[in-house]
Amino acid sequence: MLRRTILASILAFVLSPLAAIALAPVLYDDAAFTAAQAAGKTILVQVHADWCPQCAAQRPILAKAVTSDKYKDVVTFNIDWDTQKDLVRKFNAQRQSTLIVFKGNRETGRSAGATQEGPILDLLATGL
Repeated sequence: MLRRTILASILAFVLSPLAAIALAPVLYDDAAFTAAQAAGKTILVQVHADWCPQCAAQRPILAKAVTSDKYKDVVTFNIDWDTQKDLVRKFNAQRQSTLIVFKGNRETGRSAGATQEGPILDLLATGL
């Protein structure tokens, strides 16, 4: 029994970074974004900055959401506030911690600075 517990702990330690990578939003790619729009997918665009406390508060909420059955098919793209200014302008993001939801080609909702689970999930639901 002890051996199984130790083995399970080791596997969890080794695999947890891989799970985080699998759930990580994809850096914005215009071709992938256009393809997701053409397919009528629900899309979340996150404009974030590594130093932003609101962005840090959003991360676990969004990570939990995309693993749920309701939001598992949401396609997520990250735009870095500091290094991708052309995309920040393209999406008309006024600040980091901006979340933009699309259903296909149509923007269904936008939020800047939301850090509470309820409003963030409500925003995601606009694209379903």
